[in-house]
Amino acid sequence: MSSSYPYAHAPTVRLTVGQALVRFLTQQYSERDGDERRLIAGTFGIFGHGNVAGVGQALLQNSVDAKEDDAMPYWLMRNEQGGVHAAAGFAKETRRRQTLAVTTSIGPGATNMVTGAALATTNRLPVLLLPSDQFATRYPDPVLQQLEDPRSLDISVNDAFKPVSRFWDRINRPEQLMPSLLAAMRVLTDPAETGAVTICLPQDVQAEAYDWPQEFFSRRIWHIPRPAPDPTALERAVAAIKAAKRPLIVAGGGVVYSEASEVLREFASVTGIPVTDTQSGKGAINFDHPLAVGGVGSTGNSAANALAAQADLIIGIGTRYSDFTTASHTAFARPDVKFVNINVQAFDAAKNSATMVVADARAALVALQEQMAGWHTDDAYQQEAAGLWDEWNDVIEQCYHRGHEPLPAQTEVFGALNDELAERDVIINAAGSMPGDLQCLWRATSPDQYHLEYAYSTMGYEIPAALGVRLAIGDEDRNVVAVVGDGSYQMMPMELATIASEGIKVIVVLLDNAGFASIGALSESVGSQRFGTKYRMRDASSGRLDGAPVPFDLAANAASWGVKVVRSDGIEEFRSSLRTALDGEESVVLYIETDLTGPNPPGSSWWDVPVSETSTLQSTTAARAAYEQGKRDQRHHL
Repeated sequence: MSSSYPYAHAPTVRLTVGQALVRFLTQQYSERDGDERRLIAGTFGIFGHGNVAGVGQALLQNSVDAKEDDAMPYWLMRNEQGGVHAAAGFAKETRRRQTLAVTTSIGPGATNMVTGAALATTNRLPVLLLPSDQFATRYPDPVLQQLEDPRSLDISVNDAFKPVSRFWDRINRPEQLMPSLLAAMRVLTDPAETGAVTICLPQDVQAEAYDWPQEFFSRRIWHIPRPAPDPTALERAVAAIKAAKRPLIVAGGGVVYSEASEVLREFASVTGIPVTDTQSGKGAINFDHPLAVGGVGSTGNSAANALAAQADLIIGIGTRYSDFTTASHTAFARPDVKFVNINVQAFDAAKNSATMVVADARAALVALQEQMAGWHTDDAYQQEAAGLWDEWNDVIEQCYHRGHEPLPAQTEVFGALNDELAERDVIINAAGSMPGDLQCLWRATSPDQYHLEYAYSTMGYEIPAALGVRLAIGDEDRNVVAVVGDGSYQMMPMELATIASEGIKVIVVLLDNAGFASIGALSESVGSQRFGTKYRMRDASSGRLDGAPVPFDLAANAASWGVKVVRSDGIEEFRSSLRTALDGEESVVLYIETDLTGPNPPGSSWWDVPVSETSTLQSTTAARAAYEQGKRDQRHHL
């Protein structure tokens, strides 16, 4: 089957859909503040029958024929989900100004990406997903790996991407690719609407030729805007701040993505408003700034949470107010508390019945500071914040240097990392108990240093994300350190093979505590007695997984992927091994055993996890009583 461009006399070039796709992507650029970058910097993939002869052939042809500036780098991943995580890590590191594409075959190759798509969209990170699809002609239906739906012949497994994508399309004819790709680029570069973009490619259409207009392949620059605040909205925000006695800033990921850290520090200094942070916003203000008070909410510290409980105004900057930030709507406890929300997306700016400022974080802070000239909080309030932070710093020191035996607490590993990592080295982490410990303990020196994925809290994100971050920073003299627990490691260790095959340097810190520390502790707190949260053999007498330890060796498993592994016996040996790894030039996995039960940092907040209302277990009954007590402080901000 062949197709032709319908407009007479326009210059055309005959290419397959796959070849046109690759050529188009190599000519797309983003621009912000005068800095232009290739938008799609490369492609991850695994080839199957759905894409090997279409997009796969196009990538091969590009690698042979393209000039350097038009080349589309290709990296072979080991799991399609890992490829999306790597693309998300790449996008996060580049402040959403660049990303990567991921090509897969149909069926399981495609659906493996769904979790990664949800992670990207939840975290507001741009990724371009190119799953293959069934035949558009339907001649060979049902093709291998095709899902048949008797209600409609136009449904495939790729429809599962619709709820987790910010843009979704299926290309059933070659000429549909042009408007689809243009729409896709718009979403990828829109700071308010970005997330996973999914373009489904039927495998026969990928290989179909078409006479494309040459102008489709012209160099395009997608300008990333900095929306300025509406003057009247700014006036309302200024009035609300000036009326407050105990205002508090919650700095979210939007501060980091808009590169507003320097402006935020200056704004805090001149106004005297203390600054807390979310997981995505940590590092937006340096931990040793006089007004920085660290993480707030369910995994926050006692200083930030004490200020949040008494704040009469919360100024949310680039935050989506997750339940961890709000401590399930118990953190901001004053009956008369009000909100001013600065966010590039109106959906987030409107949360908590706030005074809305829909704008870029940096642009809004600059405008706010001009309007706030001469105003600042009382010295006593600033001193209170500083005193609370000093008290919490003493707790950090205790957690970082516990001397816990016989196995160290994981907080001691974080202490070693916090001591040894340079200002622009990158620490990467995701699910489990570690994000909570890091949120309240980590002393971030810059927005470059702290890379946490906690919007989707995806086990297995860390290692592929480290790959993406390393690709994003290239040969810069910065270390990339992924910290992963044994549970997350077992979800997705295979991208260690990709790291090894690419010959790039990534340090993986693998903590083995023989179970799920986070869910184990949560299980205990809700009366479920850590049931099913330890790596144990099934006991014949009880019938439960509470027998002998499972005899697996995660360090040996890591070595089998082709990377160097160093075992550490205790925290001092770990510190020594870490220094060597940071100074070295090769990838390494640093393995250390830690205590499953902590001790963890002291809690200062609440998280809503419903407990069974009736039970025959006394532990559950007691937990239900505590849960009902916690819910009494929960509220809607109306």
